[in-house]
Order: sequence, then C-alpha cells, then structure tokens
Amino acid sequence: MASLSPEQEINKLILFPSEFTIENYQVMISKIPIGRALFNSSFVAAINTGFTLIFSSMVGYALSRMEFKGRSLIFFIIIFTMTLPFLITLIPNYILMVKFQWVDTYLSLTVPFMISAFAILMFRQAFMGLPQAIIDAARIDGCGELRIIFTILWPNIKSTIIMVGILAFMASWNEVLWPLIVIREEQLMTMPQLVTLFAVGGRAEAQIGVKLASAVFLATPIIITYLFFQKYFIQSMATTGIKD
Repeated sequence: MASLSPEQEINKLILFPSEFTIENYQVMISKIPIGRALFNSSFVAAINTGFTLIFSSMVGYALSRMEFKGRSLIFFIIIFTMTLPFLITLIPNYILMVKFQWVDTYLSLTVPFMISAFAILMFRQAFMGLPQAIIDAARIDGCGELRIIFTILWPNIKSTIIMVGILAFMASWNEVLWPLIVIREEQLMTMPQLVTLFAVGGRAEAQIGVKLASAVFLATPIIITYLFFQKYFIQSMATTGIKD
C-alpha cells in the first residue's frame, strides 16, 4: 500500500492513502532496466531449479536405492556440507569463477547452484518411502536407472518435487551477495542485485516510495509461485520423514 501512496504520505503510516498512484513504479522503471533484470532472474532461477531437480534426484536415488562402497560416508559428508555457511566457500568459488573466466557470464550464476545438499536429502527420503517392488518390477521390464528415476519414481513424489522446486527457485531468485560479486555488467544483473544497487546506490534519490515499489516488484513472483503450489509444499513438508 505504501508503494502506491504519494511520497509525502508514506511517513504517516496509514493503511489507505488519500489517493492511489503508480508514480513510484513509473519512476523505478524509468531509472533502471527492470525488464532485463526480470528476464535474467527468471532465466537463472529456471536453469538452477531444473538442474537442481535433475541432479539432486539422481544423487538421492543413488544414496537410497543403490548399493556401493562408501554410500553412508558420502551421505554424511553431504549432510555435513549443509552446516557450512556460504561465506566459507565464497572466496574459493570466486577464485574458480575467475580461473574459468566465468565472471560476468550466466555460467557464474548457474553452475555453482545446480545441485543442493538439502534437495539431495529430500529426494533420498522420498525415494526411501517408496516400495522397492516398484523399482524391481521396472528393472525386470528392462528399464535403466535413469528411466526408473524420471518415469517411474518422479510421478510418485510430485509433492517433494514441487517443494524442492519452490525452495530452489526462491533461493536462486533471492540471492544477492553472489551476483554482486561475480556480475558487474548491468545487462546481466538479476532483480535482487539491481534492486539492491538501486536502493542503496543513489538512483532512488532517497525516495522511499520508489524503493518500496522495487521491493514489491521483487517479491511478487515468489508470492505468486507459492500461492499456486502451496498445497503441494505443505503436503510434502507434512509427509516427508527421516528414515534410516
């Protein structure tokens, strides 16, 4: 509501302004390439979400249904990485991006986030909750492991897929620190990065309404996504358990 209020009324902290205006949004759009940033964030979030679902489900399947030496050790190492703050790996990751010459490219925004320890854990638990008979029957029919994952098991864990997809999309969409480090060209900046620079970099010219408009614009896709898929999200959170 404040983003739709005249600048002089925002500090009054009233729910409904005397008049509604979209001037704050018009000023924001005129000062920053919000359309390009929206495309960049959508593209990066879609790539990261898609590959997270694919790669994490493959690893989760291997850790839950395939027998090989060191399986438990690998699982515990993956769990351990969940306790490490992102700041610990920030500098090593940046050094890799420089050596690969991926700075100021989409690769630096996607490759480091194509797999998730949390997603691996969720897929592992989901696959362990399915009967082994389904996998055995598929193998008897001649299905390979990848076909079993994506055509046999995926349809049975839709709620987990949607929940992991929402979380991966939100994590990618809301990421600010990493894009600020690896992206310097304005045409490649994501929405959170551009909005952050816009709010603190001087372009907003201390206009609170314009800053609020950019924040609303940034949060809207996440809100819409959750509203559409909240049933599956809650269902997965309620039914996914930890199994030994």
